[in-house]
Amino acid sequence: MAIKKSLLKKSSDDRIKIKISKNGPYIIYGGIPLEESIIIRDEEGISTQWRAGKKYPIRDKYELCRCGQSKNQPFCDGAHLHIQFDGTETAGNETYLKQVKEINGPELELTDKPNLCVHAGFCDRAGGIWKLIKKSRDAKSKNIAIQEASDCPSGRLVVWDKEGNEIEPKFEPSIVLIEDPQEGVRGPLWIRGSIPIESDDGIIYEIRNRVTLCRCGKSSNKPFCDGAHLNK
Repeated sequence: MAIKKSLLKKSSDDRIKIKISKNGPYIIYGGIPLEESIIIRDEEGISTQWRAGKKYPIRDKYELCRCGQSKNQPFCDGAHLHIQFDGTETAGNETYLKQVKEINGPELELTDKPNLCVHAGFCDRAGGIWKLIKKSRDAKSKNIAIQEASDCPSGRLVVWDKEGNEIEPKFEPSIVLIEDPQEGVRGPLWIRGSIPIESDDGIIYEIRNRVTLCRCGKSSNKPFCDGAHLNK
């Protein structure tokens, strides 16, 4: 496989940051926009598109619930103190490319880190992205594979061209509240546009174009989502 070359650029606004407080909320700095996106699934349960939802007024600083028990969702109301929430971060900070599986196709390559999966379901369309990568000489299969990877909120799936350049959607810094009404759950926080995420002990996690943070309090890969919100 070609050497991977990331096109990622950190935001030039040094005020922008997500700080994880110890056993408490996510503290958002720098006026990062906050909005909802709703997963639309077909009759077979396969996700087909994102639908825009509510947009919140921009605030320079705000706190988002991490324990899942706030009665003022998505904002923190102090519920973590009453339930003695254990928000211990267990994810580690090894870089994405050191942990991925690689799938090689004729026109595209795919990197896949399964433990980042949040079960958004966009990768299953048209037989699944893994098969589409293998058929990427076909223009339609190639384009669908790129779209499926781009719709993956967690960054589990990344498509690369044969020169090793990542093919990524362009995002301005933003936080998206994923809603999945057909599954009857709130999804994670979709962090877009290379926003730094700082652990409670001051370590900056690998900065990526898109990641998802747990907001149900149940993930075993904190602060990142592992799909635990779907365990009803």
